[in-house]
Amino acid sequence: MDLGVTDRVRPLIEQVRRMVETEIAPLDAEYHEEVGKHPSGDRFLHTDRQIEILEGLKAKAKERGLWNFWLTDSERGFGLTTVEYAYLAEEMGKVGIAAEVFNCNAPDTGNMEVLERYGTQAHKDLWLKPLLNGDIRSAYLMTEPDEASSDATNIALSAVKDGDEWVLNGEKWWASGAGDSRCKLYIVMARTDPDAHKHSRHSMFLIPADADGLEVLRPMHVFNTDDAPHGHMHIRFTNVRVPKADLVLGQGRGFEVAQGRLGPGRIHHCMRAIGQAERALELLCKRALSREAFGKKLADLGANHDIIANARMEIEMARLLCLKAAWMMDTQGTRAAQPWISKIKVIAPLMALKVVDEAMQVHGAAGISQDFPLASMWAHLRTLRFADGPDAVHRRQVARVELRKYTNAG
Repeated sequence: MDLGVTDRVRPLIEQVRRMVETEIAPLDAEYHEEVGKHPSGDRFLHTDRQIEILEGLKAKAKERGLWNFWLTDSERGFGLTTVEYAYLAEEMGKVGIAAEVFNCNAPDTGNMEVLERYGTQAHKDLWLKPLLNGDIRSAYLMTEPDEASSDATNIALSAVKDGDEWVLNGEKWWASGAGDSRCKLYIVMARTDPDAHKHSRHSMFLIPADADGLEVLRPMHVFNTDDAPHGHMHIRFTNVRVPKADLVLGQGRGFEVAQGRLGPGRIHHCMRAIGQAERALELLCKRALSREAFGKKLADLGANHDIIANARMEIEMARLLCLKAAWMMDTQGTRAAQPWISKIKVIAPLMALKVVDEAMQVHGAAGISQDFPLASMWAHLRTLRFADGPDAVHRRQVARVELRKYTNAG
């Protein structure tokens, strides 16, 4: 099992790390400070300065060939393995806007996976090409306000066939990225046959974000913030008509598409979470060595040596588990990797939250302020424990696999 840095990816890691540290990080705070400054007052519209920052950095990344690393097993991508990509995603996770600078940001990577694997040539020409170019954004609509969506078989947004079209009615929420004015495509899970087997009831549709009958009701707040200009929107469908050509893969194959999409996406989140933990530990150590209290440096007070040592060890353990999950995807496929993805999906955000929390403690009141990225990181990581399934669902999957070993034991 080779989980190390390959000669192929080593120079890419150095280039990405250098760009994140010297060019992206210095502009990240300014980018987020611009939220709400659009002349219209709309927090979800980018200001000229935000566009200048983001597009300028993206142009540099493209020019240097640092683009679309995530796309494995495709002639359109770098040809990296998932293990190789993990090291790059970790670097991108250290700064808020970094992933988008390299066109490696959620939910677009998962949506591009859908289009690359399951889309028709027409879908690829219309949606995949501009997404790969970073010209547009997209959203993935699965969760619903009136259903326990951690069990995806509950999804109830209705799709009824009417001639050569499907008519969709219902509501979705937590549509991440749908607040962005550049979001042009929704990929939507809907129930097309309530009487079919539970894993054949649903289908996936491609819907333009400006389709008739779509209404954005509100942005959902994350810890009392609207997460503008990205946003997690609550959307109502009222007789939204979708041509049958925009049904992905076929009727009743929504779960097949979802699993193909969510496997890579879940592990990408975990890779970036490890990067956030690394950055938090760096901030913790620098603060602990630069501040004094009670006549000593903070590093030498209380149990801070133990805290720092434990943080380092827990990051290393989580990274190894993440790399093993990536290796399983590379060598045995997404389905075989699912239990490993579930393990790291629980472990990575829990570990990163712990490290960030300790870093906040060392920073004192400043740690929960806008002067440091720690509070924002904590909110993102806590939210990640719900994204792509809550911890309990992933633990259930791990336990079921473990118990299966002994079910028929003689």
